[in-house]
Formats: sequence, structure tokens, C-alpha cells
Amino acid sequence: MRIRATVAAVSGALALSAFAVPAAHAAPAAPNVTFSNVKVNSGKAISIGATSTVRVTATYTVTHPATVSMANVNTGPLLYRGTSASDPDTLVGSDAPGTCDTVNSTTVNCSATITIPADELWNSDAGTWKQGGIAQDKTTHAEKRQSDLGTLPVRRATKLTADAAPEPVKKGATLTVTGKLTRADWEHGTYNVFSSQSVQLQFRKAGSTAYTTVKTVTSSSTGALKTTVTAGYDGYYRFTYAGSTSSAPVSAAGDYVDVQ
Repeated sequence: MRIRATVAAVSGALALSAFAVPAAHAAPAAPNVTFSNVKVNSGKAISIGATSTVRVTATYTVTHPATVSMANVNTGPLLYRGTSASDPDTLVGSDAPGTCDTVNSTTVNCSATITIPADELWNSDAGTWKQGGIAQDKTTHAEKRQSDLGTLPVRRATKLTADAAPEPVKKGATLTVTGKLTRADWEHGTYNVFSSQSVQLQFRKAGSTAYTTVKTVTSSSTGALKTTVTAGYDGYYRFTYAGSTSSAPVSAAGDYVDVQ
């Protein structure tokens, strides 16, 4: 069963999956449950491409009085932006009520799937989201939302290229490394130039497994990267971007250079 919710139509609002809310009546009592240990995507940041639909697993614990039957309560995790899960700027709920295992007479551990399509996000939605929980009585549809159960970055995906030339190159000669940094534009379904960002040029000597940083370069107004180094050894050159709260980290594939 898919569960849905209505989110206020404000800037950046996202009406995805959550719990069905019936027509207004005299408010019955909300489920007497408490959420804890909410962990979306194992606590790792979520990176969403320009046209991606990302599905992540969320786990959580629900505690309740022994007199409350969880057979009559749907529960699920929430991701939201704003001050409260009850009045969010942006809200994403689980695709269906969580699947729960009983721990004891007052505790259940649950899991659910959250789906986030890029085409329902504004670029300004990228950043730190909050975690919460929602519970709904199956009979009365009375609902409880719990806020501030942790945070999680939701980031715009990035892409990065690297090309070292000339190849091959003589030892001691100048090697030019170029590349480009772009970032997902959720609103238009494309990758756009990502300017004024610090990007590291790294080198991995042939036969080794670790990259070391050679220098730092700033992406231009077109997202372009260009720098020079002195060729010393056979190996791989790449650019790497450390990322931010709103933009995902990325490393280009290493470009092998034969030094003669």
C-alpha cells in the first residue's frame, strides 16, 4: 500500500509519498508512539543526479505503551526541510508504511524505502535535511509527526573530467592537465558548469595505489580547469572535488601518462 501526504504549497515544497489524510473531522487522539534511532541511507549523504530517481532505505525504532497495538498503527520515516516535520518547507515520506519486527511488548524495529525523484526538487532544496517520523492510526487516521531526529545532507551530484597532454611526454617537460566540473541542475534535468570551486590535482605513480595532491586549481566561469606540472614519472593524473553540504564530492578517472 502506498501512503501519501499533503505538503503546503510553498517555495520548494515537494509532495511525494506519505500518509493519506481524510477530510477534516473532530480530531481523534494521535497514536501514542515515540520514534528514535532514525537512520536514512545508513547515515550517509544522498547524492541525486540531474534526472535520477534515488531510492534509499531508512531504519528506525518505535516505542509505545504495552496497551497500544501496533497492528493498528502505520509508521514511516520522514526527510524534511524547515523548522518542523509538521510544517515543512519540503517533505519526503516513505513509499509505504514501514515493515516492523517486534523486539518486546513496547518496542518495534522498522525499515522502509524513501524515493526521491530529481524532477520534483528545486536546486535550492540541496543542503542539510532533517529526519523525522510519522505514525497514523489505521482506523481513525489520527496522525503524529515527530521532528528533529537527526540530519542528513541531500546533495546535487557533480561530474569531473581530467585529461593530461601531451602523451607520451619527455621527463622534465611541461605537462598540461585540463578538465571540467559540472553540477546537476534538478530544475532543468541537465548538468551545468560549476564555477569558482577549489579542485585538487592529484597524481598516482605507476605501481602505487594512493593519489597525492599536487596543487589546487579553481574552476573558471565555464567550469573549466587547467594547470601545468613537470613530468617526472609514469602515472595517473586526476582532478578531485571535495564537495560541500549541497554538492557531492567527485573524482575524475585517472589519465595515464607515459614519461619517456
